[in-house]
Amino acid sequence: MSDLLERLRGRGWRVTSQRRVVAEVLDGDHVHLTADEVHARAAERLPEISRATVYNTLGEMVSLGEVMEVSTDGRAKRYDPNAHHPHQHLVCSRCGTIRDVRPTGDPLASLPPEERFGFAVSGAEVTYRGLCPACIA
Repeated sequence: MSDLLERLRGRGWRVTSQRRVVAEVLDGDHVHLTADEVHARAAERLPEISRATVYNTLGEMVSLGEVMEVSTDGRAKRYDPNAHHPHQHLVCSRCGTIRDVRPTGDPLASLPPEERFGFAVSGAEVTYRGLCPACIA
């Protein structure tokens, strides 16, 4: 059973065949699929799955905090199942490929107190950008 599916079951999420297929498609490292990509892959396994079911299922997973929506540079939203593993993203500026990265150090510690403007800062999102090996070639 996939890590994502296991987490969802642990939250009492009712697992139907459609929901199971969506969770299985999203499972893994470096998975950052659009809703349309999730639908296409899910339909290979379960041809009768509708686009609306995929969108609704993704919305439920995001609401539960088990999947994160990732938006980069106005591109389509992507869905990241690694919501419980602290990480940042490395994005190819040309093709949009996204990889999970785990830099060392605390990004909150690098924000000086005078730059916090009185905010009680609780988190930081860092996106690294560059060209992937395929786009460099």
